[in-house]
Amino acid sequence: MAGTITWQRLRELAGFRAAAGCAVSLYLKLDPSESPTADAVDTRMRSLLDEGERLLAERRHRLDHQTRLALKSDLDRIRRWYDDEFDRDGSLAFAVFAAGLDNFWAVLPLADVADDEVKIGSELYLAPLVRLVGRGEGALVAVVGRERGQVYRLHDGRLVELADRTEETHRRHDQGGWSQANYERHIETMVDRHLRRVADILDRSVRELGGPLVVLVGAEEIRPEFEAMVSNEVRGRRAGWTSTEAHADAVQLLAAVRPLVSEWWAEREQVLLDRWREEAARNGRAATGWEQTLEAASDGRVELLLVQDGFDHPAYQCPKCGRTQILDGSCPLDGTTMEIRDGGLDLAVHQTLAHGGTVQVIRERHDLEPVGGLGALLRY
Repeated sequence: MAGTITWQRLRELAGFRAAAGCAVSLYLKLDPSESPTADAVDTRMRSLLDEGERLLAERRHRLDHQTRLALKSDLDRIRRWYDDEFDRDGSLAFAVFAAGLDNFWAVLPLADVADDEVKIGSELYLAPLVRLVGRGEGALVAVVGRERGQVYRLHDGRLVELADRTEETHRRHDQGGWSQANYERHIETMVDRHLRRVADILDRSVRELGGPLVVLVGAEEIRPEFEAMVSNEVRGRRAGWTSTEAHADAVQLLAAVRPLVSEWWAEREQVLLDRWREEAARNGRAATGWEQTLEAASDGRVELLLVQDGFDHPAYQCPKCGRTQILDGSCPLDGTTMEIRDGGLDLAVHQTLAHGGTVQVIRERHDLEPVGGLGALLRY
């Protein structure tokens, strides 16, 4: 089952460093428009493994015998996984990480597209995962009706039910000896109590989960009454309100709420970029461009790394302390000769996550393009 990458999972991966050798990071793209058949996917995978063999051959003179054998074994293990265990199962990409000498192996089916790539290094190559992380992960979906009342959480690309307070109200034939007016008042009282129970469950879930995004689903006639019942905290985290068929299942609900979540993220982009421009204009807590941003990331000052989707740049890294910079030369901390890396974004991501920062990939707007696609909001 394809999953959504969480910040916790990404930090775990970023914390790995191959102490005993090198790690292989491989991304297999499964976009149906490009690889509609099993043969097409097979061709892509064979090409990636061939590229891994080529990278290993390039580095033979820099690796000891044990490390060379271990990397060859890692590529063989990926090949066996693909031959014996691979199951597309609706995924749009796979990320595979292998470091046999460190006893590390991870396979991540992805719910969004990642381009074909293979890398060999002491750290895992995580840049392709950054654009996938957190976009709706953990969001709450409350389905509200006169009888229906369910709260779901978006986790690993699907809706997981947290609570079900669906109740069956009395039908007209249950009216018995009640007058019409009294019966209708009774029904409305029951509906009011039901909605309040659902609102209480939603309020409690938002508090317990640390204020996740909230999407409300229900008929428009219910909306004013229910929104008046929820807490200010829920209103502040609300991404929007939508409607579906009365008996929509979790898959149909997910399809209905995804556009609202995407729209919320687009609005978040605008807010963050506005803040970044304001800070940069007054030389405040902002970094612009690769030189400033890599320096700030290495110093642990990045609160939020801002990345224009699709941008990258070569950079240099100190093999001893890991510090990164855009220029060649010696490390300013320990004097070690810097080594070039073709993926500066991956270096920035690792440095940011290592110091407790987060990353926002900008998909909709183009404000970062004039500065090379990279900037940051800083702690100080």
